[in-house]
Amino acid sequence: MIRRVGDAPLSHEQYRLRAGVYAILPLKRRFLLTAQTHPQLDVQLPGGGIDAGESPLQALHREVLEEVGWRIAKPRRLGAFRRFVFMPEYDLWAEKLCHVYVAHPVRQIAEPTEPDHVTLVLSAAQAIPALGNDGDRHFLEQWAR
Repeated sequence: MIRRVGDAPLSHEQYRLRAGVYAILPLKRRFLLTAQTHPQLDVQLPGGGIDAGESPLQALHREVLEEVGWRIAKPRRLGAFRRFVFMPEYDLWAEKLCHVYVAHPVRQIAEPTEPDHVTLVLSAAQAIPALGNDGDRHFLEQWAR
Protein backbone atom coordinates (compact mmCIF):
# COMPACT_ATOMS: atom_id res chain seq x y z
CA MET A 1 0.00 0.00 0.00
CA ILE A 2 1.41 3.36 -1.02
CA ARG A 3 0.86 6.10 1.54
CA ARG A 4 -1.57 8.89 0.64
CA VAL A 5 -0.66 12.44 1.65
CA GLY A 6 -2.79 15.54 1.47
CA ASP A 7 -6.51 15.69 0.85
CA ALA A 8 -8.66 12.60 0.31
CA PRO A 9 -10.05 12.20 -3.21
CA LEU A 10 -13.34 13.98 -3.86
CA SER A 11 -16.11 11.46 -4.51
CA HIS A 12 -17.62 13.51 -7.34
CA GLU A 13 -14.35 13.84 -9.35
CA GLN A 14 -12.78 11.39 -11.80
CA TYR A 15 -9.02 11.14 -11.25
CA ARG A 16 -6.47 10.17 -13.88
CA LEU A 17 -3.37 8.31 -12.68
CA ARG A 18 -0.25 10.38 -13.33
CA ALA A 19 3.06 8.77 -12.37
CA GLY A 20 5.98 11.07 -11.66
CA VAL A 21 9.53 11.12 -10.35
CA TYR A 22 11.06 13.59 -7.91
CA ALA A 23 14.59 14.06 -6.58
CA ILE A 24 16.22 14.95 -3.31
CA LEU A 25 19.43 16.62 -4.46
CA PRO A 26 21.91 17.13 -1.60
CA LEU A 27 24.51 19.78 -2.43
CA LYS A 28 27.09 19.93 0.37
CA ARG A 29 24.91 20.73 3.41
CA ARG A 30 22.04 22.16 1.40
CA PHE A 31 19.49 20.96 -1.16
CA LEU A 32 18.62 21.94 -4.73
CA LEU A 33 14.90 22.65 -5.00
CA THR A 34 12.63 24.26 -7.54
CA ALA A 35 10.08 26.98 -6.93
CA GLN A 36 7.15 27.24 -9.29
CA THR A 37 6.32 30.93 -9.26
CA HIS A 38 2.97 30.92 -11.11
CA PRO A 39 0.02 30.79 -10.45
CA GLN A 40 1.35 30.97 -6.87
CA LEU A 41 4.68 30.24 -5.20
CA ASP A 42 5.13 26.49 -4.62
CA VAL A 43 8.49 25.07 -3.47
CA GLN A 44 8.99 21.48 -4.67
CA LEU A 45 11.46 18.68 -5.07
CA PRO A 46 12.56 18.88 -8.71
CA GLY A 47 10.66 16.40 -10.88
CA GLY A 48 7.48 15.74 -12.74
CA GLY A 49 5.48 13.39 -14.88
CA ILE A 50 6.83 10.37 -16.70
CA ASP A 51 6.09 10.79 -20.40
CA ALA A 52 4.81 7.94 -22.62
CA GLY A 53 7.68 5.70 -23.70
CA GLU A 54 10.01 7.09 -21.04
CA SER A 55 11.52 5.11 -18.17
CA PRO A 56 11.34 6.57 -14.66
CA LEU A 57 15.10 7.25 -14.68
CA GLN A 58 14.96 8.95 -18.08
CA ALA A 59 12.13 11.13 -16.75
CA LEU A 60 14.09 11.94 -13.59
CA HIS A 61 17.14 13.13 -15.54
CA ARG A 62 14.95 15.16 -17.95
CA GLU A 63 12.81 16.76 -15.23
CA VAL A 64 15.78 17.74 -13.04
CA LEU A 65 17.48 19.32 -16.06
CA GLU A 66 14.29 21.20 -17.02
CA GLU A 67 13.50 22.43 -13.51
CA VAL A 68 16.93 23.25 -12.04
CA GLY A 69 19.36 22.98 -14.98
CA TRP A 70 21.57 20.32 -13.36
CA ARG A 71 22.91 16.95 -14.50
CA ILE A 72 22.64 14.22 -11.87
CA ALA A 73 24.29 10.85 -11.14
CA LYS A 74 23.67 7.75 -9.01
CA PRO A 75 19.88 8.06 -8.54
CA ARG A 76 18.51 5.70 -5.88
CA ARG A 77 14.79 5.19 -5.27
CA LEU A 78 13.65 5.92 -1.71
CA GLY A 79 9.92 5.22 -1.96
CA ALA A 80 6.63 6.64 -3.17
CA PHE A 81 3.50 8.48 -2.08
CA ARG A 82 0.14 9.35 -3.66
CA ARG A 83 -1.76 12.60 -3.65
CA PHE A 84 -5.06 13.64 -5.21
CA VAL A 85 -4.91 17.11 -6.75
CA PHE A 86 -6.27 19.36 -9.45
CA MET A 87 -3.58 20.24 -12.00
CA PRO A 88 -4.69 23.58 -13.52
CA GLU A 89 -1.95 23.54 -16.19
CA TYR A 90 -3.56 20.36 -17.60
CA ASP A 91 -7.18 21.06 -16.51
CA LEU A 92 -7.02 17.62 -14.89
CA TRP A 93 -7.94 15.94 -11.61
CA ALA A 94 -4.99 13.62 -10.98
CA GLU A 95 -4.00 10.81 -8.68
CA LYS A 96 -0.30 11.60 -8.62
CA LEU A 97 1.88 8.58 -7.91
CA CYS A 98 5.11 10.24 -6.82
CA HIS A 99 8.31 8.14 -6.85
CA VAL A 100 11.05 9.82 -4.82
CA TYR A 101 14.77 9.36 -5.48
CA VAL A 102 17.95 10.75 -4.02
CA ALA A 103 20.66 11.64 -6.56
CA HIS A 104 24.03 13.32 -6.69
CA PRO A 105 24.00 16.74 -8.41
CA VAL A 106 27.00 16.69 -10.80
CA ARG A 107 26.98 20.17 -12.30
CA GLN A 108 24.73 22.93 -13.49
CA ILE A 109 24.74 23.12 -17.28
CA ALA A 110 21.84 25.51 -17.92
CA GLU A 111 19.24 27.73 -16.37
CA PRO A 112 15.83 26.07 -15.78
CA THR A 113 13.84 25.74 -19.00
CA GLU A 114 10.53 24.91 -17.31
CA PRO A 115 8.35 28.04 -17.46
CA ASP A 116 7.87 29.87 -14.16
CA HIS A 117 10.48 27.77 -12.29
CA VAL A 118 13.51 29.06 -10.39
CA THR A 119 16.23 27.10 -8.63
CA LEU A 120 16.63 27.36 -4.88
CA VAL A 121 19.49 26.11 -2.70
CA LEU A 122 18.32 25.78 0.90
CA SER A 123 19.43 24.10 4.10
CA ALA A 124 17.26 21.27 5.44
CA ALA A 125 15.98 23.62 8.15
CA GLN A 126 14.86 26.09 5.45
CA ALA A 127 13.71 23.54 2.87
CA ILE A 128 11.50 21.27 4.96
CA PRO A 129 8.98 23.92 6.08
CA ALA A 130 9.10 25.62 2.65
CA LEU A 131 8.09 22.52 0.66
CA GLY A 132 4.54 22.77 -0.62
CA ASN A 133 3.34 19.22 -0.07
CA ASP A 134 3.47 16.73 2.79
CA GLY A 135 4.99 13.93 0.69
CA ASP A 136 8.03 15.98 -0.37
CA ARG A 137 8.40 17.19 3.22
CA HIS A 138 8.19 13.64 4.64
CA PHE A 139 10.88 12.24 2.34
CA LEU A 140 13.26 15.17 2.85
CA GLU A 141 12.81 14.99 6.64
CA GLN A 142 13.53 11.25 6.58
CA TRP A 143 16.60 11.65 4.36
CA ALA A 144 18.00 14.65 6.26
CA ARG A 145 18.04 12.74 9.58
